Amino acid sequence: MTLAMRRDAAELMDADDLPADTYAAVVADLARVNVVTLAARPTLAFLRRHARPGGRYRLLDVGFGDGDMLRRIERWATRRGVAIDLVGVDLNPRSEAAARAHTPAGSAIRWITGDHEALAGERWDFVVSSLVAHHMTAAELIAFLRFMAAEARVAWLVNDLHRHRFAYASWPLLARVFGWHPIVRHDGHVSIARSYRPAEWEPLLDAAGVRARVFRAFPFRLCVEGVCAPR
Repeated sequence: MTLAMRRDAAELMDADDLPADTYAAVVADLARVNVVTLAARPTLAFLRRHARPGGRYRLLDVGFGDGDMLRRIERWATRRGVAIDLVGVDLNPRSEAAARAHTPAGSAIRWITGDHEALAGERWDFVVSSLVAHHMTAAELIAFLRFMAAEARVAWLVNDLHRHRFAYASWPLLARVFGWHPIVRHDGHVSIARSYRPAEWEPLLDAAGVRARVFRAFPFRLCVEGVCAPR
């Protein structure tokens, strides 16, 4: 298969009729994938650049899935002495159920089922997302970029996949070695094919009227970071 163009295909985990227990198993395995693929590194590096020890911030994570990114951020913030009010929002109610089941009782993370647009105007310092952008249509992604730029008082970050030939070719072997859920094996392949390349972000940013830095992060992550002017 050629990767010259983004693939337009549905992912099995997005099916409306996927049972809640199957969905929970899938996102739990995706959290394990994120550990193996060092998915949190770009987001934690982003926070190291912008959140100072002793500071107090509010962070919104859009499309939290299993909630593993917010749990990593919570542990990081505790170690660094950074106070962050962490909120996750996801359209899928099965995400909230899975995240609550996989989150320690002492966690202060707040999980919300709904549209991120409903949380506009709540004075977020950071707005982040991980593995969400490639699920969106171009129009949805342009609107999302505008939301992030408008709502983040300090900075915002899109942490997503890089559509790369080696990543696409090696994914089936990696998934088989670790024995991940069949839906994860299928959807991971599709996700890589649906993701972006660096040059493809520029027209989206232009359409959104947003200035941002597009950069690669090891391994096979493509991120978009916007730093907001003081308000």
